[in-house]
Amino acid sequence: MRKLGRVVAVLFGAGFVYAAFLYLTLPDVRPLRGANPETTAFMELRASEARAKGAAPKKVQRWVPYGRISGNLKRAVLVAEDSGFWQHEGIEFEQLKESIEANIERLEFARGGSTITQQLAKNLYLSPSKNPIRKVREILIARRLEAELTKQRILELYLNVIEWGDDIYGAEAAARTYFGKPASDLNPQESALLAGAIVNPHVHSPAHPTARLRRRQEMILRRMGAATPPPVVAETPAGRPAETPAGPVPDAPAPVPGVVPPPSALPGEPVRPAPPLPACERPPCELSD
Repeated sequence: MRKLGRVVAVLFGAGFVYAAFLYLTLPDVRPLRGANPETTAFMELRASEARAKGAAPKKVQRWVPYGRISGNLKRAVLVAEDSGFWQHEGIEFEQLKESIEANIERLEFARGGSTITQQLAKNLYLSPSKNPIRKVREILIARRLEAELTKQRILELYLNVIEWGDDIYGAEAAARTYFGKPASDLNPQESALLAGAIVNPHVHSPAHPTARLRRRQEMILRRMGAATPPPVVAETPAGRPAETPAGPVPDAPAPVPGVVPPPSALPGEPVRPAPPLPACERPPCELSD
């Protein structure tokens, strides 16, 4: 029993030391308050993969501020990827619990259950590898992002760095590549198609939509009216949100045939999330996280 006690104590001590190491080696996210990242871990990974094949790395990306991204795309992405974006602080614990249970049942790490903040953490600093340690780091970084940045800034970063196809990063590059227009001009149908492709843009290309991508597009379109993105808020020199100007929110959605109008909400008020996609269609079932 004494030996067993010593083993348990050693294991507990080692776990504590490793947890402290993980926490102390997390990236500092504070510069993201006012500076845009020049590259991301995912971009560097794709560049390495290209060089390994003897090809020159390519990157199609054009950074645009939050206010110059269509409100249609913001709503579509929230519906497709994170309907509880307004409510959570980086982690959807119920969804995470479901993912853990599904992984235990399958005896593999197949489902991630990531929020937009977690996906941003992974894209900026980590890798697409499927292992529990990477997931722990992702969760810790997501919590830091939520503590240091506004929801508007998190969504702005996300929409500017995520992959939307081979060598295509961000909403502006995707809009111009697939539709020949800026991200500010995307209509509901185009936005739903792009949002549906996020799950795996290398398989579900907006340039050649699969039947599955079309089904996701239709489902997202039907539910876009229930999603409200963070409003466009001016930033003060100190990097803090200024008071919201009087008048209508710039991202107020235009009416879309067949789409339920969004609930009215003032900045900072809780907003009822859009109904989640059915289990068979939600990103965790398809996306290797």
